[in-house]
Amino acid sequence: MNKARQLYELQEVDLEIQLRTEALAQVRSQLGKDDDLVAARSACDTVKKRLSDLEHQQKTEEWELSELGAKIAVVEKKLFGGSVKNPKELMAFQQDLEILKTQRGEREDRLLTLMMDVESSQQDASLKKSDFGKIDREWRENQQKLLQQQTELEAELAALEQKRNLVAGQIDSDSLSLYEEVRRVKQGQAVAKVMQGRCQGCRISLPVSDQQRARMGQELVQCSNCGRILYLS
Repeated sequence: MNKARQLYELQEVDLEIQLRTEALAQVRSQLGKDDDLVAARSACDTVKKRLSDLEHQQKTEEWELSELGAKIAVVEKKLFGGSVKNPKELMAFQQDLEILKTQRGEREDRLLTLMMDVESSQQDASLKKSDFGKIDREWRENQQKLLQQQTELEAELAALEQKRNLVAGQIDSDSLSLYEEVRRVKQGQAVAKVMQGRCQGCRISLPVSDQQRARMGQELVQCSNCGRILYLS
């Protein structure tokens, strides 16, 4: 068989191996990668923590408001129950009552604001939980697909490696050595087709003598410009 043709066929296999290897590396780099999932979980946890803090503040305000209500009831009983007759004492209780009612109004305003914040935070927590659930599902589905792709690519690579061994086994060692050296220098493109008198590796017109020698296939002919092994189909 034409040596250049054998090397061209080997190169086709090697290029397929390179493509599958790069694809496999890309798949493996994505396996276990969960940056979006971690970010979504963190956002969800942050909102839950804020909601918990707000609910705690709300309960505290409700308890303190209840305490104020109890204090107001005691003062009102003394003020309006008839047990206190002294005008100064009545005036003092009246002042205390006004102060307590002012405090109650302020706490009611704070409680109302807190209740609104809690409601808003509950909605936000619900949205974040929904977002996290969606991202989690998508991540799991994607990981499953990546695992399947990895298995398929590994099987394809194994088959290609076996094919390469068969093709390379039919080529003499000197030709293989030249191929590997040119392939290393030319980033995987060791063999170039000749079309319309031009080397398809560098697009330079070839001498007729080189074309004729390459066509005969009895020896390996290299492009005088780029050094690639010439192949005429």
